[in-house]
Amino acid sequence: MNTLSYKTVSANAKTVNKQWVVVDAEGEILGRLSSKIAMIIRGKNKPGYTPHVDCGDNVIVINADKVKLTGNKFEQKEYVSYTGYPGGQRFISPKELMAKHPERVIEKAVRGMLPKNRLGRAIYGNLHVYAGTKHPHEAQQPTAIKL
Repeated sequence: MNTLSYKTVSANAKTVNKQWVVVDAEGEILGRLSSKIAMIIRGKNKPGYTPHVDCGDNVIVINADKVKLTGNKFEQKEYVSYTGYPGGQRFISPKELMAKHPERVIEKAVRGMLPKNRLGRAIYGNLHVYAGTKHPHEAQQPTAIKL
């Protein structure tokens, strides 16, 4: 038996095969959708996954304004931000955030599921979220997938 034929292949930025994918968020539950998107962005759905390399696909999410939250989370959940000034802690509910910026609800959920390091910040750039059905990435010829 030739053991040299069983080499572990480690991907790098040059050998990785990145694609563009479109996901429709209409009627989907936020947390379940976000975890699947985070897995695709990270590249964990591919057989050549390498933990220290950006080997995931670019994901375009459309219809972000039609995503659902279960239970009373739509009114009771709070997103917390801090301005940096004394007394500058701000709270906003998903209901208020959906009215102003519906794409940020999905962006915040996916970002929380990515690694909190340099690679996680770089991978986050592969996520593109849009409130309606139109997106400016037709030139990349994305494939639509059903999650």
